[in-house]
Amino acid sequence: TDVGEILALEDRRDLRARIACRYEVETIPLGASIACDGICLTVVELGHEGDRGWFAVDVSAETVAKTNLRHGRTAWAPGRRINLERALRVGDEGGGHIVSGHGDGTAGIEALRPEGDSLRVTFRAPDTLARFIAPKGSIALNGTSLTVNEVEGSRFGVNLIPHTRATTTWDDIATGDLVNVE
Repeated sequence: TDVGEILALEDRRDLRARIACRYEVETIPLGASIACDGICLTVVELGHEGDRGWFAVDVSAETVAKTNLRHGRTAWAPGRRINLERALRVGDEGGGHIVSGHGDGTAGIEALRPEGDSLRVTFRAPDTLARFIAPKGSIALNGTSLTVNEVEGSRFGVNLIPHTRATTTWDDIATGDLVNVE
């Protein structure tokens, strides 16, 4: 529902991230869950910087180890854009599929190729995750609900339609990047 921007990172015992967003921060309660690139994180602080609202989250070492937060081009750093999704409230429309934001691991982007107006993306997942990925099944990648087109061993592909690319960070990707998988 939003694309946020990492404003600051602070290494403590855990990692504290301050993230700018277009949400009205006055409507976000402390303790709320917000999926950040598909990772369910708890809001621990709120504020404003100029005309932008922000929220802060603490990221545990376990979460850092299971996600792309500290890997190459996808590492979180000030200025990096990330997909944001507030928690679903009872009664809200449930588009896509239900995801919890409890990341299972990462997959690497192996290939990008235009296919009509869409972009076909091929990923390689670790064997421990690949066995759960099914053709025409649902998968959440960086917090985006997608349909798996094909699976060949640990490789799988999805198509990104123009709307998805325009409203998320998917136009920022490159081969070799890691994405969060649920």
